Amino acid sequence: MTTTLATPADGQARHLLVVDDDDRIRNLLKEYLARAGFRVTGAPDAAAARKLVLSLDFDLMVLDVMMPGEDGFSLARWIRSRQSTPVLMLTARDAANDRIEGLSLGADDYLSKPFDPRELVLRIEAILRRVQAVPRASVLALGACAFDAGRGELTRDGQPVRLTEAEAKLLRRLAANPHAPIDRLELARDTADPTGRAVDVQVTRLRRKIEADPRNPRYLQTVRGVGYMLAPD
Repeated sequence: MTTTLATPADGQARHLLVVDDDDRIRNLLKEYLARAGFRVTGAPDAAAARKLVLSLDFDLMVLDVMMPGEDGFSLARWIRSRQSTPVLMLTARDAANDRIEGLSLGADDYLSKPFDPRELVLRIEAILRRVQAVPRASVLALGACAFDAGRGELTRDGQPVRLTEAEAKLLRRLAANPHAPIDRLELARDTADPTGRAVDVQVTRLRRKIEADPRNPRYLQTVRGVGYMLAPD
């Protein structure tokens, strides 16, 4: 089977999140999808999935609907309220109303159990092809400023604003998932200070360059208990 989209042009395997309370099914899916060329992270329930979504970037999420506690529909609603990452619902429920509910919440596809893992891979690839075909806006409006993520360039009223390499890298990282909080320790992984203090310093400097009032940031926001979020216009 070809899995051409598992490894895109940047050489990094597509990162999938698989959420299923059945350990056997979750581990089988992780193993099969990894063999298909994907990078896979698993979560046993919605609570664990929420923590992962807030700290890691995923290219697609596979959600089981029937889970103890918070179900997959509620989790999908929460995910869609924060980001546009593709979602595939995976469940034993095959009623038309369930499929309609999942799709109405913003799910990109719906696959009923039992299923052939090969079909799951094909559906994942189809979703990723559709997402890849839709160009993302590379220039984000930040009030009087604009950030070109592709070039790593910030301007204010059309005039260049100097960014350090670290500032441009951080802003790119936040711009890749606008309106989605990113854990400060996740942001710190590529810095010399894994405690996150270097990220805090960079955020303070960026706010001075972007915000009309750096003490009350509109665009580069702090998400209490999590980290930071870029909220473009």
